Amino acid sequence: MVGMRRRLMAVVVLAVVAPLALSGCGDKQQPAAAAGASAGPSDSASPGASGPAPESATVPIELSVTPTAGKTGVPVSAEIGFKVTGAKVTSVTLTGSDGKAVPGALRDDGSSWVPGKTLKTKERYAASVVATSDSGLTKTVRTTFTTMGAPGRKTGTGLYLFDNHTYGVGMPVVAEFNPGIKKADRAAVQKRMFVQTDPPQPGVWSWTSSGTQAYYRAPQFWQPGTKLTVRIAVGGVPTGGGRYGDRDRSATAKIGRDFEMKVDNATKKMTVTQDGKVVRTALVSLGRPSKPSVSGTMVVMDKLTETVFDTTDTDGAAGYKTKIQYAQRITWSGQYVHSAPWSVGAQGHRNVSHGCVNVSPSNAKWLFDKTLIGDPVIVTGTGSKLAYGDGWTAWNVSWPEFVKGSALPVPPSLK
Repeated sequence: MVGMRRRLMAVVVLAVVAPLALSGCGDKQQPAAAAGASAGPSDSASPGASGPAPESATVPIELSVTPTAGKTGVPVSAEIGFKVTGAKVTSVTLTGSDGKAVPGALRDDGSSWVPGKTLKTKERYAASVVATSDSGLTKTVRTTFTTMGAPGRKTGTGLYLFDNHTYGVGMPVVAEFNPGIKKADRAAVQKRMFVQTDPPQPGVWSWTSSGTQAYYRAPQFWQPGTKLTVRIAVGGVPTGGGRYGDRDRSATAKIGRDFEMKVDNATKKMTVTQDGKVVRTALVSLGRPSKPSVSGTMVVMDKLTETVFDTTDTDGAAGYKTKIQYAQRITWSGQYVHSAPWSVGAQGHRNVSHGCVNVSPSNAKWLFDKTLIGDPVIVTGTGSKLAYGDGWTAWNVSWPEFVKGSALPVPPSLK
């Protein structure tokens, strides 16, 4: 079926909105264009710490800092970088021309200091970096620089998470870019994409081939109750082709209970589990041979109490226009789990849909009332495979395959 001409509710804000293409069971909706650092900076060297001990001329410390003194035209995403021998950086302070300190923190690997927000354009900043040796001796290096003006060309960004929302265990962190990021530029962008999980569940970023989306996940589904803290700190980051990221985006969200829907074409049944226990079994009808449902691990991306599937634009006289209730999108190409009172007689016996997972009205409402965005929907046995990127497909590949999509080296412990 094909349907409503609307973007997902409660997902993403983009600088550029893509047109809507239609086909399949529901409406075909592509991301805004065709889509690591596994944790945010450490808080160990935030501004405002007590002053360093007096520098000694005998300290065997070498310390250099970037941006270099007097540099102009610096991107507003600038980090305070440094090279140090004989000591460790223990304090970084960055102030604007108004004398106010900019919040920020060291990267976990201690390679640089990341401002906690995008810097202002055409602003003069002063940075002070203190390195301390094991014996307690210190060396301080200061620098000043001026940021560039507002860029003329920007890359639109999106983040499919909202503050204080609760998501299913299969919800990947999804960052979106319009236009897509080319391979040569992905590492620099990925380095500014931070995810923290509590309890810790180390993960990896992986890009879709077009560079319009990047997914972050751990080797397994998230643990119920996990807190996700995400910052896509790409505001002012060079993204290639003379473009710069439009803005930073961030969210703090929670993972709810483990609720999974497993659909088996062989039995024409959906088995629903919550925290590992079967809580419901529902008869289904899947896509007919000419319009098969896809097999793979998908997640609920959107929920609509009522909508309209309209195929007349693509199928002409052979198309139809039908009201649908309790529709839950699982692919961009238009496959949904939804109420289908017209196919109740076929459910459990024959596949008669246009690719969607048809369930009875009572089962559709029960599911709709229980599910969260990000709950897994796992379909098997249809003979048609889910295409990577046709929805939030981060879990539809093996972990070794997933990590190949990272633009940065993956730690050996995560391979």
